[in-house]
Amino acid sequence: MKSQKRIVRSSSHSFANRMQRQVWNITYWLLFRPSPKVAHFWRRWLLKIFGASIGARVVVHPSVIIWAPWNLVLKEGACLGPNVDCYSVGAVEVGRNAVISQYSYLCGATHDYETVRMPLVVAPIMIGDNAWVCADVFVGPGVVIGEGAVVGARSTVTRDVPSWMVVAGNPVRTLRERQLRPE
Repeated sequence: MKSQKRIVRSSSHSFANRMQRQVWNITYWLLFRPSPKVAHFWRRWLLKIFGASIGARVVVHPSVIIWAPWNLVLKEGACLGPNVDCYSVGAVEVGRNAVISQYSYLCGATHDYETVRMPLVVAPIMIGDNAWVCADVFVGPGVVIGEGAVVGARSTVTRDVPSWMVVAGNPVRTLRERQLRPE
């Protein structure tokens, strides 16, 4: 049996970043996560303290996991539903009145697997105004989901989604254009 060379990967994050995330993790577990479901104002305030840009009427459920609030932008009326996991290593922006439904995963980073040390590769996620990311959707790094787009439940999004389109699947495929009916 050949001996295997041990690969050591040092963190690509600064010491200050790691410490800031530790303080956030303590705050998350003591003050954010146990807060009552209706205390959206409290969670918005905590996120703002940690550098998030939060618009009016934003809804963030207490079970949401946010890796780095300082990389998060939630515009007016945006919603992060129950158990959304926001791996915000890089910028994650959720547009006005956009909804990220339960159990979805916003993945703002990956690794360059074609090199031995597999360095971190960070890419922003942008979700347009009035978009809906349905339940249990994976959104990969660098993806832009256009204004008014709908991503069907349990989909995997690894490329951009055009505005006002309905997509679904793994990988996503376009189903049709989104047509809004008058109310």
